[in-house]
Order: sequence, then structure tokens, then C-alpha cells
Amino acid sequence: MIMSRYFSYDENGKMIFGAFTCDCGLEHHIPTQDVYIANGLLPRLPDMIREKKLGTHCVVVCDNNTIEVAGREVIRILETAGFDVIRCLITREGEMIPDETAAGEVLLSIMPETEFLVSVGSGSVTDITRINATRTRLPFVAVGTAPSMDGFTSVVAPLVLRKVKIQRVGVCPEIVVCDLDVLATAPDEMVSSGVGDVLGKYIANADWLLGKIINGETYCPTCAGMVMDAVSQLIENAEEIRKKTEKGIRVLTEALVLSSMSILIIGHTRAVASIEHNIAQFWEMKLIQEGKPYPHHGSSVGVATRLVLPMFRRFAGEDLSRLDIDAIRAKRVPREVREKRVKHTYGEEGGENIIRENPEDFLTWEEQLRRIRAAQEHFDEIRQVIADLPADEVIDTAMRILDSDMVPEDEHIEPELLNLSMHGTKDYRSRYTLFKLLDECGLLEEYLADYPFTWPE
Repeated sequence: MIMSRYFSYDENGKMIFGAFTCDCGLEHHIPTQDVYIANGLLPRLPDMIREKKLGTHCVVVCDNNTIEVAGREVIRILETAGFDVIRCLITREGEMIPDETAAGEVLLSIMPETEFLVSVGSGSVTDITRINATRTRLPFVAVGTAPSMDGFTSVVAPLVLRKVKIQRVGVCPEIVVCDLDVLATAPDEMVSSGVGDVLGKYIANADWLLGKIINGETYCPTCAGMVMDAVSQLIENAEEIRKKTEKGIRVLTEALVLSSMSILIIGHTRAVASIEHNIAQFWEMKLIQEGKPYPHHGSSVGVATRLVLPMFRRFAGEDLSRLDIDAIRAKRVPREVREKRVKHTYGEEGGENIIRENPEDFLTWEEQLRRIRAAQEHFDEIRQVIADLPADEVIDTAMRILDSDMVPEDEHIEPELLNLSMHGTKDYRSRYTLFKLLDECGLLEEYLADYPFTWPE
């Protein structure tokens, strides 16, 4: 068993979390959800539901793929056990997009007597079920079919509305079922996607620490430590994961679950997502808009992680005393120009949403100068954060073992899209990142010279 200092298992494969002792200042919530990781869990699903007293009338949500992987079996098991099941099968050519149409299909399957929902799938199926559970105030159960992403116990639903990527607050499932026998049948590319999603936590943790150093943001070492220890376990067991041994699938699943548990514990995604997720989600959104196939989310996160890491290492060698404060002030982008750039990146509707939801991103000169001075005064601390990042070959080796996508070309990301994503996605949310620090110090364009892009007038 790994990660024993954070949790243990009971005799049924349910994770048991102890009390979190942390003086970071954030409110910590001990998870009350039932999360199971073990072999042979599906037949025990009715007992899990009865233990939680969720009721007997449910809607089971699947897509084309997950109905075959586990959906039919889940429906059969529940019906045999006396549950009243409505099947919501979302059929699509290609990948199912978690958009308003898919979410609407779930909503229209819910009847007055429905007491709970069951998602059978990974990210997209879970998220459209999550948003419906949130809106209808019904509990839901998540049955995983692939260890491909870390969102099972998240309280955020990444969705697509009119082909624009959005985030909506959601609820965590009351029960999460990770049957290792089922997860081991996942295609290799979904397993490598899960690995990519976990590797992105290196960037998320470093950016969180930058937020602490520059802006006094509250940093939770307990949650950060839980996530980073899980990443270390994944790195050490990459070959087991590639072989999809029981140990390998368990290590990957635990890493994904613990990452999403951190969201539940502190109520936000700071420990698990930052600029690397912004870039990955932007690629997905733009490819959806163009009607093109898009890569697995976690795979894109892994590729974006490799793009961002060199910028951290370069920044560690900076001499911030060389900054020309007057020149930085003279080149400040006016608010109206910045708003135009956000709308160019995300479209009129998406840009307006981002501008409305992130007012603190439009800094006064006094605030920008304070941040520059903070970086100069605490640069030794920043260098230490960067020094603690893994060597490039550590991440590259793990990704090669899993035969993961390594560069944007592997994901069919055209140079124009790549360059726009590198320049524009820092504005997706106000969350502090290295890209924001570089921008505030007047260095971002210099660092992005390999990604040439000219903003339209």
C-alpha cells in the first residue's frame, strides 16, 4: 500500500482518511465520500449505495464506449438487486463532448422519482453527471472506467458551452468506485493520459508557491505534500503502469484520486492545475470549435508541462536587478487592449466571461510594481522552488515509458494554435503563475520568442 501516511483501506477497499493536522490557515474538510479502490468492486455496488441510503431510483449515464466497458454490467447488477434504473446512453460519432447537448440529455432522463445518478466513465461522463447532480441537488455515484484524469472527486466541472470551454462549480460524488479489473482494460492512450495529468502537478505546485511568495497566497503544505508524494510514486512505478499490472494501475489510480481529493479538502484546484491545464484546455476548445478530433486532456497536460518547465529553469538564471522599471511601465498594456486580446483568444462570449470573473487581473501600476519588487526581494526563494522541480529527463523518461505524446506535433497542434496558446492562456483565470510573473516583469515576450505571435490591432 502506498501513501499510508495520508490514508488507509478498510477490508472492503474503501479509503479511510485520518484527521489533517495543518496550520496553513485554510479550512480543511475531511472527505466524507466513500472512495473504493480494489479488484472486483462492481458486484458490490448495490451494497455501497444502500450503505449511503441513496435510494432505489436512479439514472445511469454512459457513452458509446463506457456502456460496453462497464455500463451494461452496472445496469444489470443494479436491476438484479432491485433498483429501478433509467439508462441515459449518449451516442456520438467520435468522442463525447461534455457540452450543453450532452448535459441536456442527462437532464431530460431525470424523472420526478429519480433519487440519485450514476456516471459510468471517466472525465466527460462524470462532469455532465456532476453538473446535473448539482443543478437537481441529487447525489451521484461515479464508476470509473479509465485512470485517465483526476476529476472523480472534484468540485469543478470543466464543460463546453456553445463551443467555449467553461468551468462550473459542481458537487463531489457520494461514492467513487475504481474497480482495478475494469481500469486495467483501459486503452494504453488513456493510461498515458492519466500519467500526463499527474505530471502536470509539478507545475501547479511551483505556481502555487510563486503565488505564496509574491502575493502572500495561502499555501497548504499538507495537500501539496499529498499530491507531490503521489506524483513521486507514479514516477517510480512508470514501468508497472505501462504493463498495467495491478500495482501499476493502483499507483496511478491513487495518484489521480489523491490529486482530486486535495480539491475536496481545501475547496479549490490550486494543488492540481495551473498554466499547463490552461494550455491543454485551450487546445481542446479550439479543436472542438474547428470540428477536429482533440487529444485526451491528460496527454495535453503532459505535453504542456514539457513546454513550461524550460521557462522555469531559464527564469532561475535571471538577474532581476537588470529590470528597467521605467521601460516596463511605458510598455504597460492598457486595459482596453488587454480585453481585446482576451476576446481574441477566447472569443467574444468566452472573453467577456473571463474578464467578468477575473477583475483582479487588471493591475494598477502600483500593484504591478509591488509584485516586481517582491520578486526581486525574494528571488532566492523563487530559485529554490525551481531547483526543487524534477530534471527534464525524469519527466521525459516516464512519458517515453508510457509512449505518451511528447510535443505539440504529436497532438496535431498547429503552430498558429500553439503560439496563441502560449501568449493568451495566462489570462484564463487570475490564478498566479510564472507566466503572469514574467509578464509583470516585462519578460514574457522575450521568453516566448520561439512562439512568434502578433496581436491584431
